[in-house]
Amino acid sequence: MISLLKLIDIIIDIYTWILIGSAIMSWLVAFGVVNTRNQLVRMLVDVLYRLTEPALRPIRRVIPNLGGVDISPIILLLALFFVRSLMWEYLAPALMR
Repeated sequence: MISLLKLIDIIIDIYTWILIGSAIMSWLVAFGVVNTRNQLVRMLVDVLYRLTEPALRPIRRVIPNLGGVDISPIILLLALFFVRSLMWEYLAPALMR
């Protein structure tokens, strides 16, 4: 079972980096640093959006509008770190008994 916890931990880690990449890419597009007319950039933005939007949409519905500042990725990152911490604090010791 420890192997399953390690796999879940790796998946959370990968999704954390995807979420950070999506936030950075959205800033780069918003400030005009990258051009979305480039097919590679457009595909990358689309893939990151499709991977992160299902998890961010429910958070965006709950939090109030902060005037153009989107804090939903931060909230999701905090939730992922919390789940990871709970997983190793409570599940791993119980499985090692």
